[in-house]
Amino acid sequence: MRHLKAGRKLGRTSEHRRALFRNQLRSLIEHERIITTLVKAKTLRPIAEKVVTLGRKADSVHARRLVGRWIESRDVIKRLFSEIGPRFVNRPGGYTRIVKLGPRKGDGAELAILEFVDFKLPEVKAGKAVESKKEKKAKQPAAAKATVETPQGV
Repeated sequence: MRHLKAGRKLGRTSEHRRALFRNQLRSLIEHERIITTLVKAKTLRPIAEKVVTLGRKADSVHARRLVGRWIESRDVIKRLFSEIGPRFVNRPGGYTRIVKLGPRKGDGAELAILEFVDFKLPEVKAGKAVESKKEKKAKQPAAAKATVETPQGV
């Protein structure tokens, strides 16, 4: 019986689980959004909430060292304290959301997006992609006319 044994093992050793969540936490802070399985997202969420709480309260050496237990990259810690933490100063908690995506095609594992609640997709990249497709379509007929006209002129 598993009385008083909280937490999910995820079929990994404790060291492997710790490394997995450190990497996912670093990716979440870097990109502000990750796609993972639902069970991993639910397990990572409390860790991320605690780290963001440390990042928003006070930028002290002690807080940075506490966060350093989970994240080893100084650049990511700097981003947490300078960008992400100040965004949530007026929010008492609930910094992340989990959005279910459905089953994965290969093994049927339930996928989910773990992201910060104020995350917005960048619209600039989508606009450039649409413009480039339109430009390609506009250039193709002109190029086709030019190739047709050269044989007739000869």
